[in-house]
Amino acid sequence: MFLSQYQHSVDDKGRLSIPSKYRAELASGLYLTTGFDNCLLIYPEAEWKVLVERMAKLPLTNPDARSFRRLIFSSAADCRMDQQGRIVIPPYMREFAKIKNEVIIMGVSEFIEIWAREVWDQEEANQRERANAVGQRQQEFEL
Repeated sequence: MFLSQYQHSVDDKGRLSIPSKYRAELASGLYLTTGFDNCLLIYPEAEWKVLVERMAKLPLTNPDARSFRRLIFSSAADCRMDQQGRIVIPPYMREFAKIKNEVIIMGVSEFIEIWAREVWDQEEANQRERANAVGQRQQEFEL
């Protein structure tokens, strides 16, 4: 399970150091893709396979299902960490996520999100405003 937040920097070559706490679970491979709300998602290989299986069950006759599959798979990259625990974020992903230098890397249970620092600061402020309403509706979520 991935937890917590870390602040890191992306260098001029697009390299990002993965937090050491996450590296063991990503050592066998990882998949990087564009996510929602202008962030990037990292899935360990095992979780990616679960996602692929779920996506395969979506009906191709449904336009929303086709769009969702395109969103996830067309922007995905199969990555490996180098010996220093870094990955390279492709330019199109850095552009999508508005990543210039500083990023926030956060564990979100079975996957990791990567946010441009400025984008995350705004998103976090928005989330704090919605926190009370979400807390009051928590019984709607199937925990």
